[in-house]
Amino acid sequence: MGGRSSRSEREAPPEGSRSLFKRYFLALFLVMLVPLVSKGASDVWFGYRDQRALIEALLQRESLAAAQRIDAFLGELAGQLGWMTQLADASGTIERRRVDALRLLRQAPAVTTVSHLDPNGIETLRVSRLDLDIIDAKVSRAEEPAFLGAVGGKTYFGPVYFNRGSEPYLTMAVSGRRRDAGVAIAEVNLKFIWDVIAAIRVGNAGLAYVLDADGRLIAHPDLNLVLRGTDQAVGRNVDLIDLAALRGSTALIGREADRRLVSLSSIPGPRWIVAAEQPLSEAFAPIYAAAVRTLLMLVAGAALAAALAFLMAHRMSVPIKLLERGADEIGAGNFTHRIRIATGDELQRLADRFNKMAGDLAESKERSERISRLKRFLSPQVAELVERSGTGRTLESRQIDVVVIFCDLRRFTTFAAQAEPKEVMRVLEEYYARLGPIIIRYEATQTCFSGDGLMMLLNAPFPCHEPARHAARMATEMQAAVQDQAMQWRARGYGIGFGIGMAEGPATVGQIGYESRTDYTAIGSVVNLASRLCSAARDGEILIDAQAASSIGDALPLQLLPPQRIKGFEGEIDVYTLSNATCQLSRNEIPATPP
Repeated sequence: MGGRSSRSEREAPPEGSRSLFKRYFLALFLVMLVPLVSKGASDVWFGYRDQRALIEALLQRESLAAAQRIDAFLGELAGQLGWMTQLADASGTIERRRVDALRLLRQAPAVTTVSHLDPNGIETLRVSRLDLDIIDAKVSRAEEPAFLGAVGGKTYFGPVYFNRGSEPYLTMAVSGRRRDAGVAIAEVNLKFIWDVIAAIRVGNAGLAYVLDADGRLIAHPDLNLVLRGTDQAVGRNVDLIDLAALRGSTALIGREADRRLVSLSSIPGPRWIVAAEQPLSEAFAPIYAAAVRTLLMLVAGAALAAALAFLMAHRMSVPIKLLERGADEIGAGNFTHRIRIATGDELQRLADRFNKMAGDLAESKERSERISRLKRFLSPQVAELVERSGTGRTLESRQIDVVVIFCDLRRFTTFAAQAEPKEVMRVLEEYYARLGPIIIRYEATQTCFSGDGLMMLLNAPFPCHEPARHAARMATEMQAAVQDQAMQWRARGYGIGFGIGMAEGPATVGQIGYESRTDYTAIGSVVNLASRLCSAARDGEILIDAQAASSIGDALPLQLLPPQRIKGFEGEIDVYTLSNATCQLSRNEIPATPP
């Protein structure tokens, strides 16, 4: 039951994950749909841009044509009005000017009143369609804007005003070429511009209209809008006032419900604006129709893409699910599982690689298990060596010359009896933290721990070049490292020292122990000698036997000590010490253990 449960948990998809089939379906669907959407969107966009450019060109052409016709109309009125200023003031000229005025009223129906002022601004003649003619009224109009604006051979266009609050009028004034010819002033009814505006049609709903400089409507196809007066006109066209800088170009105006394209052209004389506009709903009607057709095509294309994506995702997801199950089996440690896919493509090659990987993992797992078993009783380098050799011959019992090193702390037993357990363990951790990296770097075989004591071998189980010199250098570094740490211990009040004993000679090496636990060690008198030298070594000393000293030679400075009697050995033996041990202390300088 437990095995089946763990396997079902393994096969359950993680929370938040998506089905492989869904991912591939979505990816393939988007791969086919995105180009269709891009193509449809680009067609609609470029169609919109082309249609807008076409409408803008049409509106600009119509507004410019209307502006030119209105400008020509006003220019013609100015020319006809100029006939009244051809004659200088003299006897008999008033009647002739009256005839010219009547002719102007007959030829220009838009003009309702014509006046003539002498060079001093005195009215000499007024002819009107609406009132009686006045001759030589002697009324001064010298301060009127029309007279002042026309002086100097200019044409004056006054602001548009509404007669009786409805009909738009314009005041025009023209001066003669000679100063004594005076100034002719005409009141022009702008309803006659309606003929020009009414003739402009842009599509079915497009139209044109004219605004004055203040944005008031002065001409529109619907004459009622003009006749309604100032407030109504300004209310409709107030947004065009902000577009004064866009004259000669096209812009979007209006609110969302009444958006329209408008093109503005100016009439320089009176500073009017001719606007030609068309609602967006009509201007872009072909684009809207094309967009609907494109949308229908996209729907059909999306349905086809969904069907193809379903078939392709299904075909791809089946072998990938087999790979997924195989990966789960391999991840669970079942390296005998094999994935069988016969698609003849990359998926089959991937399955073959999975199978090869499973075989390699099985072999690697077996090797790791062997090394783990060896590391339970061997140092890491020995375990790796045994594994690489492929046999246990390296650990077979044999007799070989070895260098044995013993080391331990001085006065540690007394310290451990008096200190707190945590402090004892802290000192040991600091002690081994100093020695461990050095032992590993010199590849010494560490046989056992014994509290604060260590036993190490060199030249067994694998050979070492000049093992005695190698061991002496390692012992020197070990002594220096521990003495550096001992300074910190002494600062904390602990009189702990460190001694090392080293001997070289033949020994029997091999594995000892019982079935579930074995150690690799050395047995022989050389081991006992190294242990006795370690016990005899004072703090900071490295004691070496004669054979090891002979092997070291002059590689390191040695000092011969007086012959020593060593327990377990007959007679006195020669003992040496490394004279340059960096932390060696005089035998008279050994600190006492604190009470």
